[in-house]
Amino acid sequence: MDVIHGRSRVVIERVTPCLDGGRFPVKRTVGDRVTVEADVFTDGHDVACAVLKSRPVGTTLWTETPFAFFDNDRWRGSFIVSQVGGYDYQIEAWVDHYVTWRRDLAKRIDAGQDIRVDLEIGARLIDAAAGRAKGDAQKELKQWAGRIRAELTTDIGRTVCTNEALSQLMLQFADRSLASFSEQIYQITVDRERARFSAWYEVFPRSCSAVPGQHGTLWDVIEYLPYVAAMGFDVLYLPPIHPIGTKFRKGKNNNPSAQPGDVGSPWAIGAAEGGHKAIHPQLGTLDDFAALVAAAQTHGMELALDIAFQCAPDHPYVKAHPEWFKARPDGTIQYAENPPKKYQDIYPFDFETPKFKELWEELKSVFQFWIDRGVKIFRVDNPHTKPFPFWEWCIGELKAKHPDVLFLAEAFTRPKIMNRLGKLGFSQSYTYFAWRYSKQDFIEYLETLTKTEAHDFYRPNFWPNTPDILTEQMQHGGRPIFVSRVILAATLAANYGIYGPAYELCEDVAVKPGSEEYLDSEKYEIRQRNLNADHSLRELLSVLNNIRRQNVSLQTNERLRFHHTDNDQLLAYSKRTEDRSNMLLTVVNLDPHATQHGFVTLSLDEFGLHEGSTYQVCDLLTGQSYTWHGARNFVQLNPHTVPAHILQVRP
Repeated sequence: MDVIHGRSRVVIERVTPCLDGGRFPVKRTVGDRVTVEADVFTDGHDVACAVLKSRPVGTTLWTETPFAFFDNDRWRGSFIVSQVGGYDYQIEAWVDHYVTWRRDLAKRIDAGQDIRVDLEIGARLIDAAAGRAKGDAQKELKQWAGRIRAELTTDIGRTVCTNEALSQLMLQFADRSLASFSEQIYQITVDRERARFSAWYEVFPRSCSAVPGQHGTLWDVIEYLPYVAAMGFDVLYLPPIHPIGTKFRKGKNNNPSAQPGDVGSPWAIGAAEGGHKAIHPQLGTLDDFAALVAAAQTHGMELALDIAFQCAPDHPYVKAHPEWFKARPDGTIQYAENPPKKYQDIYPFDFETPKFKELWEELKSVFQFWIDRGVKIFRVDNPHTKPFPFWEWCIGELKAKHPDVLFLAEAFTRPKIMNRLGKLGFSQSYTYFAWRYSKQDFIEYLETLTKTEAHDFYRPNFWPNTPDILTEQMQHGGRPIFVSRVILAATLAANYGIYGPAYELCEDVAVKPGSEEYLDSEKYEIRQRNLNADHSLRELLSVLNNIRRQNVSLQTNERLRFHHTDNDQLLAYSKRTEDRSNMLLTVVNLDPHATQHGFVTLSLDEFGLHEGSTYQVCDLLTGQSYTWHGARNFVQLNPHTVPAHILQVRP
């Protein structure tokens, strides 16, 4: 132990937030207040003081904010992250001999003791601080030391003990030569607001043509934009737009043998026309893509692209870089398998290849290619089937250069794997929301996501359906289940998305019993629909997204709280802003078949109310208002009309 460290007496322990001992940065978005806590204490009876220090990564100057004791040697402080990129934070603590002296002096005065020697000790402490100060501060401190020595009375002692200006000067110029520091400098990844709050809409470009049976183009997507914008979505997500392989192409409904005219799966990437940096020729050109990016912006939307790191057998990589794939003993390349299922139209990359560095660089360049063309959001297909070190390196490299780029992890796998991807840098993550059905399921799952350490690294994005997921509940609940599930997704999570127009048109037919695959899935064929069908949810989606935009409490996962209901088919939960200027209570009927009723018992403290309060609640879905009294109030919801209340609480 070195001499200085041996004389540093303050202990700093259990710093939060802290992921895996500081191995990974925590996540926040611009404007967030970061609250840091730690145990801070020292030996004996001396008083410890501490500050919370923060700075943007790449800068050297620390900003200090107060770090204050609040309970049982636990201290707390906070700072606001004001720019995209990385932030460092650290705690510095020291034994403050002046504060200790001032505390003890007050006790001696109260006991009527002679304090002349003690006042001289204080004057010397102030002299020492003056030696560390400059200018007016130095002059003021010297004046205080002189005044104490000139008077040496109980009155000057009381004055010193209660003078806040002097205390602040002494804190500013405290002796930190023997300060302790938290074991390491902790880091935060700060993303732009879209990482925290977004509404995604997925559409297959080839299905966007207004002409039945005709392959859609990127210009057709441009014509489709007003429809999506009118529903209030801000992210338009496109499945892979690259050339599709012809070898072992899949037919309709995942038939292993394609028929003439079958368009194949967009995830079988690569053909003679190019690979991950090319556009399917029937969709258009890079110039067309640029026009789409610009058009989306004019409608207040961003484009999100699917990145799937896998190849069709006729992808140019296969011929140019056979070393990037795994060879079988018979000389063929290993195709994707999940025995007994075979996916012969897809070749996975071999990340254990000796040429892995070249492979990594090329895959990173795929992201860079599309970033250079205006894409700042990527949905990454099956990231859990690629090595964790690759993602940590790739995302880190890209965000160092483009800190505003966002990545959504499409990983429906084991929780620890999903968590690891979140820690490694993915900005948002798919979840198990689609398979949570009961009241208790929702409460347990959401509290895990929002009330545990997961909140610091895992940003959930709730999707009630995807091209791969049509749950059994969605197959049998009719239009009511589509209404209730999207309300749940949009109000429980600040980020949500739907696969459309399958969702707003309530498509619910599976390819076969027991399957979650759609019949006539767009993954294998072109689908065109009547967007103006009477049963469409487009109006509801517009209202719902407008509610989200106008109510700040729904734009974060902070302060989600569940409230008791005496009927397990009713789920009640609230979100509010820190200052309670915006407070919403959502109650959802989880039964798509029957009207459910019961009493909701609010935790009134959440709304700043007390027992006996009378207050207004206005349903933002219907415009109806109700007068409620106290904590317990009656609710009745018919799934065939509106199966939920989104109530604005107005004390």
